[in-house]
Amino acid sequence: MNDVRPTGPTDLTALAAGIERTNELLTRVLAEVATTPSTHAAFVDAGYVYAAAGRLVTGTEDRKAFDLDAEGIIEAFIDKARMIFPDSRLLRVYWYDGARRRIHTQEQQRIAELPDVKVRLGNLNANNQQKGVDSLIRSDLESLARHRAITDAVLIGGDEDLVSAVEAAQGYGARVHLWGIEAQGGRNQAEPLLWEVDSARTFDMEFCKPYVTRRVGVEYSDQTAGEGPPPSREEVRFVGAQVAAQWLAERGREWVAGLLPGHPYLPGAVDQELLTAAEALLRHSLRSHADLRRVLRDGFWDHVQGQY
Repeated sequence: MNDVRPTGPTDLTALAAGIERTNELLTRVLAEVATTPSTHAAFVDAGYVYAAAGRLVTGTEDRKAFDLDAEGIIEAFIDKARMIFPDSRLLRVYWYDGARRRIHTQEQQRIAELPDVKVRLGNLNANNQQKGVDSLIRSDLESLARHRAITDAVLIGGDEDLVSAVEAAQGYGARVHLWGIEAQGGRNQAEPLLWEVDSARTFDMEFCKPYVTRRVGVEYSDQTAGEGPPPSREEVRFVGAQVAAQWLAERGREWVAGLLPGHPYLPGAVDQELLTAAEALLRHSLRSHADLRRVLRDGFWDHVQGQY
């Protein structure tokens, strides 16, 4: 038989001392975790802010027709985040905009000089459309979430292409909060984006008006000026199918078939082409109508899938 020796006083003392040291270590770790502040960052699609705020306050998205107090509205966003996340510290505000050849304009230089603000530039094409902004947002949002640099992300934008950025950040444990600007007569944020985020908030005329000033005596070209009510869902769906048929004839079945694996989404550049082509046919801007933009894509896909 094996001899079973009772635990002696010395062994019990050592065990108790070990437990006490472990408890002390755990207490220090928990205290450090409890005092470590949460961190948030804001990711602002400047093109969305200009278009949505301009449309709401002045009735046009044309930047030449109004001035936006970027410093003021950025500070307002920071203050609002401070109220919503009282126990969190701000990492910084990322301001995404477009510029020709990615060269800062004077206005973008002034914004870049603001404290806690980082300007990130995509390209601006001949039609004054931003290119590459969504990919910059996704890269920054995913990287900061992956490295646990932020616990909360405030996303100010509306494009459906941002869904993948939200999903990536959430996969690393960050919470994503979508902020938008009120759109009269519809939405200016894609529904799939609203479905994916952890919370959503919309700013109204009262919030935006102090930061937007119409330029007196400036002529502007706005597709939607004086257009009347937006087109019906049936009209938009038909135009989506019409563009799909045109592209099939011009670009070939192989090119269009290459889009099928991405259904129900379109690559950002293709989605912008579809939007521009549809607006030319409708003679009406869909930029502030996220619901109609979704109907447009549905009409496009309906026709494409019917051919395969």
